[in-house]
Amino acid sequence: MERSAPGVFLRSLLFSYLLSGLLLAAVSFALYRFHLQEGQVQMAVDLIYILSCALAGFLAGRGLKKSRFFCGLTAGLLYFAILLAVSFLLNKGLSATTQELAVAMAFCAGSGIIGGVLS
Repeated sequence: MERSAPGVFLRSLLFSYLLSGLLLAAVSFALYRFHLQEGQVQMAVDLIYILSCALAGFLAGRGLKKSRFFCGLTAGLLYFAILLAVSFLLNKGLSATTQELAVAMAFCAGSGIIGGVLS
């Protein structure tokens, strides 16, 4: 039985957002406990984006077993798009600069590709 692409992407994004939630909770605890500086927190959040998108790309590539490069790219870009949409809705607009958005999108797309290729 062949797996459907939307189902594979949905499952991979679900797992990647679960990982994001767990890691963000750990970072927030570390921020509370160790009084981390803003630069350290930003680096941790960027690392969480990278790990989560790599997981999404890996699971999507493994699930579809074809065009793994594009599966990873798609998973990373979907992760970014959902993150951007939720942020837009919660903040009633965008608070990030264009450069910050471009860097976040590059992190998500690039690490998704790496995850997809490694699957």
